[in-house]
Formats: sequence, C-alpha cells, structure tokens
Amino acid sequence: MNMPVTEMRQCATERAKACFLRACELDVAVRKPGNVSRASAGHAMTADDFIASAGAVAGPLFERGASVGERIEASVDAAWAVANCNTNLGIVLLCAPIARAVELRPDASAPEALQGAIEIVLGELDLADAQAAFRAIARARPGGLGAAPAQDVRHAPSVDLRTAMALAAHRDSIARQYRDGYGELFELGLPTLGTRFSLMAAPVTGAPDAGTVAAVQRLYLALLSSVPDSHIVRIHGEAVAHIVMTAAQGWRVRQRCHGGLDGDPDFAAWDASLKADHINPGTTADLTVAALLIAGLRSPSPSAAGPPGPGGTDRDT
Repeated sequence: MNMPVTEMRQCATERAKACFLRACELDVAVRKPGNVSRASAGHAMTADDFIASAGAVAGPLFERGASVGERIEASVDAAWAVANCNTNLGIVLLCAPIARAVELRPDASAPEALQGAIEIVLGELDLADAQAAFRAIARARPGGLGAAPAQDVRHAPSVDLRTAMALAAHRDSIARQYRDGYGELFELGLPTLGTRFSLMAAPVTGAPDAGTVAAVQRLYLALLSSVPDSHIVRIHGEAVAHIVMTAAQGWRVRQRCHGGLDGDPDFAAWDASLKADHINPGTTADLTVAALLIAGLRSPSPSAAGPPGPGGTDRDT
C-alpha cells in the first residue's frame, strides 16, 4: 500500500531537517581554515553559536506550507534571537529553496530529480519572497554589504527574488545558485563528495570519523579553490580572495597526494593565520553546508560500493 502524500511529505521533511542539522554539525566539527570550528574559534564566535543557530532555524526553515521568503525571514529572526549576530544567513538563503523543494517533491531523491524540484521552486519565487528575504538580509547585516545599483536590500524590491538574485550573481556565489539552479553544488559539490559519502552514516554525537572529516575538507577546498569567496571579496577585496583561492588549490593537491589534512600542523597554521588576519571564507562554508544537505537527501547510488569520489561569521562579518 502506497504511503499517503501528506505522510510522505512529512517523512521527507523530517528527514531533510535531520540532514540539515547534521550538515550544520559537521560544519563546525571539521576544521575548515578561516571558519569557526570546535578546534578553533574565531571572528568573535564559537562553534556553540553556530549549533544554537542551527537548532533555532531548523523549525522555521522546514515549516510545512511556508514560502521560501517566509522560511528565510522567520529563520533569520530565530537565529538572531539565540546568537544576537549573523551566524547563518547564507546557509538559510541556500537551504530555504531546498527545504521547499523537498516538501513539494518528497519523491525527488535522485540528484537530477532534486535539482529539477529546486529549479521549479526558484522559478515560482515572487515579489513577496523578495520582500521577506530583503527584510531578513537587512536585519542580518552581512559584513561588507555595500550599496547595490539596483534592488538594494535596504529598499523594497520591485522584482521577484530570483530576478533580484540574478542581478547580484556576478558578485555573490549564493545569488549565483539562485540564478543557475544550484549548478555548482550538483556539478562540483556532489561529485567531490563521491557516491560513497553518507551524511547520516556516522554517529550524530561525538567527533566525526577520519573519512567524514576528509570528505568535508575535500568539499570545502574544492569550492574554495573554484571561485573567489564572496565574503572575502566584500571585506578584503578581489586580490586577497584570489590569494586564498590559490592557497586552497595547493591544499587540494596536497590532500590528493598525501591524504588527510587534519593532522597536518601546517593546515592548522593556515587556519590560524586566516583568522589572525580576520579573513573568513564564510560564503564557501555556507555552500559546503548546502552541498552536504543535498548529499544527505540523495538516494543511495547503485555505484555506492564503488571507488570514492575525486581526491579520495559571524560568518558574514
């Protein structure tokens, strides 16, 4: 007997919420140079700030029946209430359309189907979504937020949310996901993790195993080495962002050649040096969480027993 649609949607939403919380936990459980982690606080925040924020936003982010804009605004309000700063605006912006897609298409577990469901959600975004998102962004006050020549978040929007994001896509990687249907996460993020990666396989509590740590760091470095981090560009400029991107490319090669980086003192030193210079690749960390969430939602691949994938802020202050 087939499961009723309502029950199917509820199950899919609860599973997605669990994946989201696990992705947020790994975000701080794994050292990602420049970002806050349990191994290394920074930017006037600790890992507990991010865990508290994730717990606070999980409810509104996966609120059944809510629009994308409603999810974003309610989530930012909830995070602000527990952290009193902008810990996860980028994560919320990225995950709200995914959460909505899971509710609308609970059967979309294959990557192609999930991306198609997200594309439908993005295509249906309207002016009300833009209004709610603009209010949320203005409240979160992400670091380096300057004046935009069109559709500035300090003023009421006149276009739908996807159109507004498209106008910012050339300067912001999160906006680019809205424009491009999350192409980077599906075309770079998932292949980098590989088919053998399982978000929920490891125990939810305690330190992740070495394989999980290596997979998350591989994902982070792949994203950081592909384009200049938007948050670094806003705060420090293109030149600094390119320096960090080039360094990430070197660390990606080093991981491929020598394996795990977590015990490498030079890797920890790079983390410390970025924090000492107030350099936070926050956008890349947000993309990492969203990619982990997507990986958790996909159905097991028939090739899951095959070889592993390639290479074996305030986030916004």
